[in-house]
Amino acid sequence: MPIPEFLAKLRARVGNELMVLPSVAACVFDERGRLLMALHAEAEPLWAPPGGIIEPDESPADAAVREVREEVGLDIRIQGLIGVYGGPEFRCVYPNGDQCAYVTTVYGCTATGTDARPDGVEISDVRWVTEQEAARLPQPRWTPLALPDVFAWWRRTFGAF
Repeated sequence: MPIPEFLAKLRARVGNELMVLPSVAACVFDERGRLLMALHAEAEPLWAPPGGIIEPDESPADAAVREVREEVGLDIRIQGLIGVYGGPEFRCVYPNGDQCAYVTTVYGCTATGTDARPDGVEISDVRWVTEQEAARLPQPRWTPLALPDVFAWWRRTFGAF
């Protein structure tokens, strides 16, 4: 998806300078305790849970639901807050030079189905993975920090798999 209009207007004023942005990650589990991972179609393709920035006047939970629907075509139910993360691992520089530091609200979710399909724009592939399978995927720097909490949340909430 192209840069949201509100962010494009800010970028027109600040250029590529560092911006701190609120974001969400929706950690969607199936009934077998597998996590939905999405292959992000960027300069360096990496696997991560669906998510993105929170738009003006949007709640973090609504942003998580919207992002999953846009990116992989699933409707989800938010089951709980896993945590809020930030720090150097959540900082990135996009190919155009834009610098961002994200503060990410991570939700544990379930889906109304398992027929996830990549949107072909932001996401080029999807798969349901176990904790061990997730660890073997190429990921952005932030996911190894959050995914242990994500799978621990699932085990506490729904039992071990």
